[in-house]
Amino acid sequence: MVLPAIQEYMPHPGPQNRRITVAPMMDWTDRHCRYFHRLLAPEALLYSEMVTSGAILHGDRDHLLTFNPEEHPLALQLGGSDPKDLARCTQIAQARGYDEVNLNVGCPSDRVQRGRFGACLMLEPKLVRDCIKAMLDVADVPVTVKCRLGVDEYDTYSYFSNFLHTVAESGCTLFVVHARKAWLSGLSPKENREVPELRYDWVYRIKQERPDWTILLNGGVTEVAEIEAHLQRVDGVMLGRAAYHNPWILVECQRLLSPHAQLPQRADIVRQMQEYCHQQTKLGVPVKHISRHMLGLFQGLPGARGWRRWISENAHVHDSDHQLISKAFDHYRTGHPEQDAA
Repeated sequence: MVLPAIQEYMPHPGPQNRRITVAPMMDWTDRHCRYFHRLLAPEALLYSEMVTSGAILHGDRDHLLTFNPEEHPLALQLGGSDPKDLARCTQIAQARGYDEVNLNVGCPSDRVQRGRFGACLMLEPKLVRDCIKAMLDVADVPVTVKCRLGVDEYDTYSYFSNFLHTVAESGCTLFVVHARKAWLSGLSPKENREVPELRYDWVYRIKQERPDWTILLNGGVTEVAEIEAHLQRVDGVMLGRAAYHNPWILVECQRLLSPHAQLPQRADIVRQMQEYCHQQTKLGVPVKHISRHMLGLFQGLPGARGWRRWISENAHVHDSDHQLISKAFDHYRTGHPEQDAA
């Protein structure tokens, strides 16, 4: 195994495993990205990209749902709005070994809205309640909800609180809250992650009012100091693009989870990812599908731009070469030998 230091697999991640989580991100958090992130943070809870119920029921399940055993604990995020379909997908996910099933009630993209799921479901709290109830009825793993504070003009604290209380009638008590509302039209998904005002106080308030619920905060978090501050008020913090663009933050977060654990060096991660590439290329996986997730490994250090450039320029040229990662590191060290153990 490439990951000898990974914690023993725990099939039902409890609150202690939710203090640090990595958000589901479309086109980013595939299984190769999650494997990389697991090396950096052995105890963080990882999420898949969102997968629609229709894709699972009628598409290539092996392609959509396969993951590396080392990724545990791992949650599958579903998109959908039909209780029966979501219940069936929950059963499939559970049989495949996922540790949690999460319903997406936060994505504002036009494509998602056309499928009647994502953030537009915040306008239908009773339907969300019924979906979660159907999923819980067939689940032995946690079923959770990821939502926004509201949508469009439905953006008061009262609306947000009532939404969660309605959904909680299903028996769900774990909510991941992106601390912004969403605009269903007029803003791109990227703008919806940046333009609406962050209201962390609403997330703090719902946790204070419902201490029996598990509340995770998401949105705009980029620094470890911010994470530590939020963890004084809520049960966990979900990192999104900060974890992707600057993945070393996950190692810093691991210190919060296990203060006395021995943490890796970047050179260790490079060696382990090269071995992983070797395994995957023998299975026909192009190296570029793996190396793209590592572009931010040296973010903030001298030579980071050169590391990114070398991989970007050579990933297609050496697409079947599992040594691409080590060659990139050799190129990086040539200019920055002092960073060997960075």
